[in-house]
Formats: sequence, structure tokens, C-alpha cells
Amino acid sequence: MGTVERLTAAGIGAGDEVIVPSYATTDAAQAVRRAGAVPVFADIDPSTLCLSPASVAATLTLRTAAVMPVHLFGRRADLAGLRDVATPRGLLVLEHEPQPPFSDADTLRRRRNATYLNARLTGVLTPPTDPEFPHTYRLYVVRVPGNGRPDRDAFARVLRARGIRCHVPVQTPVHRTPAFRRELWLPETERAADECLALPVDGATAPPELRRIVASCNALGGLLRAAA
Repeated sequence: MGTVERLTAAGIGAGDEVIVPSYATTDAAQAVRRAGAVPVFADIDPSTLCLSPASVAATLTLRTAAVMPVHLFGRRADLAGLRDVATPRGLLVLEHEPQPPFSDADTLRRRRNATYLNARLTGVLTPPTDPEFPHTYRLYVVRVPGNGRPDRDAFARVLRARGIRCHVPVQTPVHRTPAFRRELWLPETERAADECLALPVDGATAPPELRRIVASCNALGGLLRAAA
């Protein structure tokens, strides 16, 4: 059953609001709208890049009927925290359909490559790890902060010029797209949109490319952890 059908089956439709992340694709917001409800955007947790329970709590209204987290980049949203907010109010927590999982072999390769980068990258902020919630690294997303370093877009241009595959995972938060424009200030969402960059860790990423990623990022970014 698709997301729209699950919303409809739960009785969610016209006059209802469903809280979704803005730092994601438009899929969840579009599904809410197709069900006849209104998508309402909440901010993200800076570590998981998924819906923040605290922001969701601050976003609730009398029309809120459900919370729809999106598991992003291979990291799962804090479902327990979201349910702590939603359940006492009788609200549903309805996970947006995740993408099909990778094979075990592909996940293992991605984790091995991510472990290599986590141990050696100093010029960018690597994805936080949490043993309770293993990361599958659908995307390996780092942050490229400012503070005198090249901004994220300039950083990415240099990496591409050196033959390193990289891309911005969320170009524009959903609440700033024409179809869903809202006058909101979601600080963690905006910061992630400005800083995040996806580096390759898939099965096609050979050891020479991993070494080139480390050398290029560390040279461009400087000794970020030592300076922190």
C-alpha cells in the first residue's frame, strides 16, 4: 500500500495537517497533498538530518492528524522520539515509504568505504555514527562549513575538477520550492541545505578514489577537527 493509500485508509484527508520534513525530496509532501490533507513543515535534527521531535512538538496545531518522518540517506528518523510527541495526542506516526534496501553485500561495501573516510577525513564534518541505529550509507553526506574555508558549492566544483563524484543531496528545501512555498524559518534545514555534500561510497568507489577524496577534502578544508 502506497503512502497516499495509507493516509486515506487512516481517515486523513481534507482539513487535516500532516507534519513532514522540508529537508527531503517533495515525495512526502506531494503524497499528503494527493490525500487531500495539508503538508506542514518541521525542522530536522542536525545529527540525523531527519525530523526533529522537538520541532514537531512546536509545530502541532489542532488540525494535526499525523507525523510523517522520512528516513534519509540511510539514516533512520527518531521514531521513538516522534511517537513520544505524537501518541499522547492521538496522532499517527506514518513512515514515508523508504527506498528499496540495498543487498547485504552492497551495504557492507558502503559501510567499509564510509569507515575508511570517517577515520581519515578532517577537512569536512563526517556523518555522526550511532551503534544503536546503524547507517546503511545510501548516501555518504558530509558537511562543508564556512569559517574561512571554501563554501560548499565551491568545494564541490574543485572536487569534480579532480575527478571526484559528488553532488548536493537536497538542493532546495521543500518549503522553498514553488509548489509548497511557505514563509518559514527552519534553521537546521537551511544550514543543512547550505553545507551538505554527498561523497561516493558505492561499490564503484575504488581505493584510489577514496584516497583522492581524503587528500582533496583535507587540503581544501584544512584541519577542521583540530581547530574546533
